[in-house]
Amino acid sequence: MATTFTRMDASTREQWLTIGVEHVKNQGRVADRILWLLESLAELVDGFATDQLTHCLQTATRAERAGADKEFVVASLCHDIGKAISVPNHPAIAAAMLQPYVRDEVYQVILTHQDFQGRHYYAYFDKDPDAREQYRDEPWFALGERFADEWDQNSFDPDYDTLPLEHFEPLVREVFAQPHTF
Repeated sequence: MATTFTRMDASTREQWLTIGVEHVKNQGRVADRILWLLESLAELVDGFATDQLTHCLQTATRAERAGADKEFVVASLCHDIGKAISVPNHPAIAAAMLQPYVRDEVYQVILTHQDFQGRHYYAYFDKDPDAREQYRDEPWFALGERFADEWDQNSFDPDYDTLPLEHFEPLVREVFAQPHTF
């Protein structure tokens, strides 16, 4: 059922309750859209040895095999999902998409992961390879290092035993089923 207002300042409480019910009914489409965006990464190689979907799958596979919890496994899977839209600001896009569904430390790691990765290549672009140090005093710094150094930077291997997207789909659906915040 659709509401009839054409301006928010002319809406009623009852109309917003209707909209709220519709949002809850349609929450499942969030996971569908996330999976769709992930699948679209298979088209992006951008000079790497694997496409970006394979890279994300390898990162999530490594996180899962290392014992990461479900929020962090899903965040590892989605950390480069923003590349489907814009490579330069992909960390902010991915982090914003994850933020309502994961705890703050997971959000912060995804938001800043490019600066943590910079250790491995920023110098080639005349940028500070120690950019991660600006976050040294953050409580999630060690998790950011672990993500970047153990799971992300080494996940461009065409021969790695990578778990398929279907393996992660139930976790994606679980994590994106209900936002922590509105």
